[in-house]
Amino acid sequence: MSNRPDDPTPPRRSSLLRRRGPAGKPLAVVDEDDVHLTRYVTGGRPAPAPADDSVADGLRFAGAAPGRMTMSLYPAPTESGIRELADAWQLHPLLVEDLLHAGQRPKLDRYGDVLFLVVRSARYIDESEEVDFAEFHMLVRPGAVVVLCQDRRWIDGTAGASFDEAEIENSARPERTLLSDEHLLRLGPEAVVYRLLDAIVDGYAPVLQGLAIDKEQIERQVFSGDAAAAERIYRLSQEVIDLQHSTSALSEVLDALTGGFAKYDIPDELQAYLNDVSDHLTRVNTRVTELRDALSQIVGVNSTLVAQRQNEDMKKISGWAAILFAPTLIAAVYGMNFDVMPELHWAFGYPLAILLMVAFAALLYWIFKRSKWM
Repeated sequence: MSNRPDDPTPPRRSSLLRRRGPAGKPLAVVDEDDVHLTRYVTGGRPAPAPADDSVADGLRFAGAAPGRMTMSLYPAPTESGIRELADAWQLHPLLVEDLLHAGQRPKLDRYGDVLFLVVRSARYIDESEEVDFAEFHMLVRPGAVVVLCQDRRWIDGTAGASFDEAEIENSARPERTLLSDEHLLRLGPEAVVYRLLDAIVDGYAPVLQGLAIDKEQIERQVFSGDAAAAERIYRLSQEVIDLQHSTSALSEVLDALTGGFAKYDIPDELQAYLNDVSDHLTRVNTRVTELRDALSQIVGVNSTLVAQRQNEDMKKISGWAAILFAPTLIAAVYGMNFDVMPELHWAFGYPLAILLMVAFAALLYWIFKRSKWM
């Protein structure tokens, strides 16, 4: 994507590039010459914004008549683009600082009539057994909503379906595409928030499935005595903890949204949608907690099995040490420089000493074998 913050001419929306992910799935829709994508919505029907319209023009469009809304997406926000957005929206300096510096936990803040949300989507990478997180910032005000992808990537199935008309045409589930749902768009900017939150929460399910499969594989490793299981347990535990931090913080965001239903006059239908998302997230949090508890139990079981194997090894080491100690003791006694010793000058003294060493060692081996130390 090409950004030209120093070019005073308005950005063009001419060539949309679709980045492809695994199996050819669309990962990104990036405008080669623009820093953001904008849709104007009238009566629930979206249309691309005119090529020369700025962020301020979008606000004027939304405020010109009831039932209008402007939706903007920043797939790879730049500082100049954020500054332009801040000037047009008259954002609070603290809010601008949050937009310029990513890496935040999910949260919800209000600055006057502007609602600011930070959310994190997740996807599971099977090859490396890792959970990859993407951070989204959302700005909502009457008649306008902006989504900024702070990780400079587009997560398929999250925000992309909200702005990509090609995805609408090719989608086998058009009801899941925001731009195709005129009824939902009539509910206002909060509908975009709902759709993104719904997609993010739904995206946690395959992540949990991948982590659950890893957990089952680790359990088999642990009971098979694989020494590599310990490292894999701790790496998976870290991924689960990171996921739990994101989902629990997102629960706080949804609780705050729910608490503002009456104060900010959220439509009843949209309240039902958001409550459904909250219910799904509650189930996700339950599964994450169960997964973390299961991994904690696996750690305990693995530690017990490791200690048991170490005890078995110590038994064998101690047994062999005792077996070798007997002939060593006899050899040490007869190796001392004394002239007067039993059987020292006897012709059969040496064979008898060797035979005694072997017999003593064999007796100890039989005893330890019977006691299952060997």
